[in-house]
Amino acid sequence: MRDNTQAKRTWPALLSLVIAVSVILAGCGSKKEAAEGSPSDDSSSAPYEITVAFFGSEQKDMLEVQEAMNKITKEKIHATVKLLPIALGNWQQQINLMMAGNEKMDLMFTSSGFGYSTLVAKGQLNPLNDLLDKYGQGIKQALDPAFLTASQINGEIYAVTTVRDLASDYGILMRKDLLDKYQIEPATIQSLDDLDAVFQTIKDKEDNLVPLVAKNPGTAPFDAGYITYDPLSGGVGVLPHYDNDLKVVNFFETKEYADELNVLRRWYQQGFMLKDAGTGKYDGREMVKAGKAFAYFSNLKPGTEVEASRKSGKEMIAVRLTDAYSTTDSITGMMWSIPKNSQDPVSSMKLLNLLYTDKELYNLFTWGIEGKHYVKVSDHVIDYPQGMDIQHLGYNFGTPYMFGNQFLSYTWKEEDPDIWSKMDEFNNNAKKSKALGFSFDVSKVKNEMAAVNNVLSEFRVGLETGTLDPAENLPKFIEKMKAAGSDIIVSEKQRQLDEWLKTRK
Repeated sequence: MRDNTQAKRTWPALLSLVIAVSVILAGCGSKKEAAEGSPSDDSSSAPYEITVAFFGSEQKDMLEVQEAMNKITKEKIHATVKLLPIALGNWQQQINLMMAGNEKMDLMFTSSGFGYSTLVAKGQLNPLNDLLDKYGQGIKQALDPAFLTASQINGEIYAVTTVRDLASDYGILMRKDLLDKYQIEPATIQSLDDLDAVFQTIKDKEDNLVPLVAKNPGTAPFDAGYITYDPLSGGVGVLPHYDNDLKVVNFFETKEYADELNVLRRWYQQGFMLKDAGTGKYDGREMVKAGKAFAYFSNLKPGTEVEASRKSGKEMIAVRLTDAYSTTDSITGMMWSIPKNSQDPVSSMKLLNLLYTDKELYNLFTWGIEGKHYVKVSDHVIDYPQGMDIQHLGYNFGTPYMFGNQFLSYTWKEEDPDIWSKMDEFNNNAKKSKALGFSFDVSKVKNEMAAVNNVLSEFRVGLETGTLDPAENLPKFIEKMKAAGSDIIVSEKQRQLDEWLKTRK
C-alpha cells in the first residue's frame, strides 16, 4: 500500500494556499464587478431587469411585446426589459423627478434638445467610452466614428446616437393632388420667392384650404423646417451656412433672418397662413390629413415623401431647398444614455448593443409581434394584418428612428425596399458642418440662457408666422435679447468653439 504520510502532511498546506488564492481572486472579482456594475454577469443569479425610458404613450399590447423581448434578452444577455414610455408633455418633469429621487432607470432616451449637456454637467449620466469598448462593439461598427463621437463632452461619450438619418436637407412638402390639379410643376420651385405664385393659386382656387401651416403645434413654418445654419447646440449663437470661418453670430441679428421675416410677413399679409398662426396650436400634418391645408416646411431625408403620405393619408411631394448637412445637433437630437441611477450599466450597454445588432429584437421593440401587429410580405417587407391599420393596432409607437439601429428595420409595403442603403448613402454623402463634433456646455451661461429663452418665447413665433411686423418688432426683439444676455452666450459659445478647435488640430 502507498505511503500517504507525505500527502497527509502536504494537504493542509495546499488547502490553505487554495483558500488564500480563492479569497484573493474573489476579492479581485468583486472589485472588477463593482467597477463594471454587472451583477447580472453571474448567470446563476436572477436576470437583471433593465428599465428603459423613452418618449411614447403606453400601448395596449406593450406587456405582451415586452415578454417576447425578454425571451431574447434572457438568452443573450441574462437580463429582462421593463419598457417605460413617457408622454412628451410629461418627459422633462418625470425624468427630473426620477433623477432626483434616484429611481431605477437603466437606459434612457436623451437629446441635445432636452438638456443632454445639462444632464452631463449635473453628473447624472454615466461615461460610456469604456463600456462601448468592452460591450458595445456592435454599436461602434454601426456608426461612423464622426457620428459616434459627436456627443462627446470633454473627450467622453455620454450618449450614443441612433442609426437613422444623421443629416438633413430642408424644404417643403405639398399635396400632389393639388399640384397635379393646377398643373404646378415642382421643378420650377427653387427658392422661397418661387412659392408666392404656388400659394396664390391654392388660395384663389381652394376656398377651404390654407396654403401654408407649421408642421408642429405652437411653432412657426420654418421652425425645424427651413434651416441654413449649424445651431451649435441650440439657442442663440449659430454658424451661418455651416462654416462662416467658425465665427459664431446671433442669427436673429443677421440680414438673412431679417429677409426671412420679410418673406413670412408678406405671406401672412397675402393670406397664405392662418390669421391666428401666431397663437393657434395647430398640427400641420393633421390639418393636411383633414383636408384643411396644402403644405408645410420640414426637414427631409430619403423616403420622407412616403412617410409623410402614410401619416397624412394624402400623397405628398417634397421640394428640397437646401443642401444636406450633418451637424452635431442633427446627430445628438436622438440618443441613448445610461443614467447614474442604473444599478447595472454593463447590462444596460449590452441591451443597447443588441438594439444595434439584433434584427429580431429591434423589430419586436419597433413594430411588435409578427402575425398580430404586422404580417410579412417577404423576408424584409411588412404590411398591416388583414382588416387593420395604424389606428387600430395594439402596439405601434410610430418612432422606428428612436429604437437603436433603424437600418435593421423591416420596410412597409409602400416604402422603397432599398431605403436603408439609400439612407446610408445620404448620411455618408451629406456635407459636414465645420463644427461637427462640437457640443456647447451651457453651465456657465445658464441664467442668460433662461432669460434669452423667455425673450424668444415672447417674440419668435409671432415674428416667424408674420403676425408681428418685423419692421417694428425685430429691433425690439434684438434689444431685449441683448439685455437678457445674448451677447454673453455668443461670446461663451465662441470661446468654447475656439478651445474645441485646438483639440482638433
